[in-house]
Amino acid sequence: MTKLITIIAMFVASIVSAQTQFDQGMKKALQTWKDGNSKEALVQFEKIASVEKTNWLPNYYIAFINTTQVFGEKDKAKKVTLLNAAQKAQDVCNELAMDNPEVLVLQAMIHTAWIVYDPMTNGQRLSGDVMYILNKAYKVAPENPRVVFQKASFEKGMAEYFGQDTKPMCVQIEKSIELFATFKPESAFHPSWGLDKAQEAVKACK
Repeated sequence: MTKLITIIAMFVASIVSAQTQFDQGMKKALQTWKDGNSKEALVQFEKIASVEKTNWLPNYYIAFINTTQVFGEKDKAKKVTLLNAAQKAQDVCNELAMDNPEVLVLQAMIHTAWIVYDPMTNGQRLSGDVMYILNKAYKVAPENPRVVFQKASFEKGMAEYFGQDTKPMCVQIEKSIELFATFKPESAFHPSWGLDKAQEAVKACK
């Protein structure tokens, strides 16, 4: 009996230790990223991902950081490298959490970045996929502010391109800001970004 208790205690201790290491690693990587050192943050997230093979969060941030860097990059070759790196990490997220709304939104963002990269080639090819993914995310999580914002933002861009009224999308962007005020991520490490982008988008509506 004593031996069994000892084994159970050791097992529980190993789980707690692993969780502590994960928490510490994620806190450090997220802080590094917030401090503006994206390159080092990616290294840290990749290290966590190599250990936490069943947790989608490290790969989520690898994909997210690479994707967001594309929009500020001017070198087309570097954009391709960033997007390929983003999709590689995203593929892991898709495998681990296929129907997670946060993961769906990020996949839509990667496709959108490809459209921005080459509208003539990728616009027609990927626009339908983006809307399908965002509609799927909206059905799963209509109260998630990132889902509402990204869906409205993409629809607004499409409406502007075709010369259509953007007021309905602006209403949805305003709704997303309200949702940001009440939305609570599952943990300190789950996605919480987007409020500043939604606020900028609302200003552009007026």
